[in-house]
Amino acid sequence: MSGAHDTKPVYPDKQESITNFESTYELYRQRICTYFSLKLNPMVADDLTQQVFLKAVENLHRFQGRSNLFTWIFKIAQNTVKNEYRRLSRKKETPFDFTGYESQSISLEFTKNVDFRIDIGVALKKLNETDQEIIALRFFVDCTLIEISKIVGMRESAVKNRLYRALEKLKREMKEWGGVTIMSIEDLISIVNKGESEGLNNQPNNKVHHDLFNELSEHIERISLKYNYHPSRKVTIEVYPDMPSFHQAVGEADAPNWFMGTYEGSILKIVSPLNPGPEHTYQSILKGTVHLFTMWLISEINPKAPKWIRQGIGGYEAKLMTKDFIEGTTEEAIHNLEIPTFEQLDNDTWDFETMKGFQFSFLFVEFVVQQYGIDQLNKLIRNPQDFYGIFQCSEKELHQKMVEFISK
Repeated sequence: MSGAHDTKPVYPDKQESITNFESTYELYRQRICTYFSLKLNPMVADDLTQQVFLKAVENLHRFQGRSNLFTWIFKIAQNTVKNEYRRLSRKKETPFDFTGYESQSISLEFTKNVDFRIDIGVALKKLNETDQEIIALRFFVDCTLIEISKIVGMRESAVKNRLYRALEKLKREMKEWGGVTIMSIEDLISIVNKGESEGLNNQPNNKVHHDLFNELSEHIERISLKYNYHPSRKVTIEVYPDMPSFHQAVGEADAPNWFMGTYEGSILKIVSPLNPGPEHTYQSILKGTVHLFTMWLISEINPKAPKWIRQGIGGYEAKLMTKDFIEGTTEEAIHNLEIPTFEQLDNDTWDFETMKGFQFSFLFVEFVVQQYGIDQLNKLIRNPQDFYGIFQCSEKELHQKMVEFISK
């Protein structure tokens, strides 16, 4: 795991201006387009997305910076939907019903299982309009809880409560998603203290368990759906009291201080957030555990998935490294064109950190998602050597495209 930790959330939006609005468009276009596909009609989604960004450019001088740029643009998209609803009402037409959505978006983002696509449409109809909107924003548009709270005008805690209640209702309605029964967070995760804290049941350790459950519950459902895989066996998290005892337990007594967690089989091993060492914080250990869980999930999907895919997706989903940290630590290597190859990023030694493997793996995954979409990333996880079949180019050509992408 990388030593970078997010002590202050940094939105890339704060540095955006009209001069680089094209990068903002590429960053958010697909999410806005997906929203229009759900709320109106996939056939008009691209045109409406273009309209939203044109309007955003024209009104960029009104952006006050009180929210991040994505939620500001999304408000324009919401108003566009309302205008379209009014227009359709005047023409006595009905908008697209996303609760019956069985087209490419669900297939791409979630599962190839036809029964699942039918079942989720039926189940969503059991929810009210606000809960449908929150589910759509969280799992289809990939919004964070903070973004959703700003979009729907609720406190983040209220959004979280409604999301959990809605998911519980969906689980009851659907019984099974994609043929695999969904496990609750308590059924899926168990946490045990190791070393000096083993067997202790004190208040600080109880808080660690509580916070780990909360952090994982924020992400597990979303990540499992995104990568079309629902865990069917329990994951144990072993919490070691401090960095030396953790390193000793995993057979790496001389490991660097950024090394805070690993996994073996279905056991995730981490240092306690209470004693995170000099390169981490309480919060970064929690995020690091999400990183580890995601890596474990990718390994469950394909045990032969190369390290850069596992680490890159783990970092991409956990958001442990800030944009500024990634840019600052890779700038020299990018400038000198010393960007590691896929083969070099499959390095399982401490050199992985030295070559900025965590950062470049993240950037490579970000490239695939933004340029090809999550469906192609899912294919890559399952067939990591099929570059021609997935991307219509060779491994060398794909790497060159990645280099050009991150060098901009």
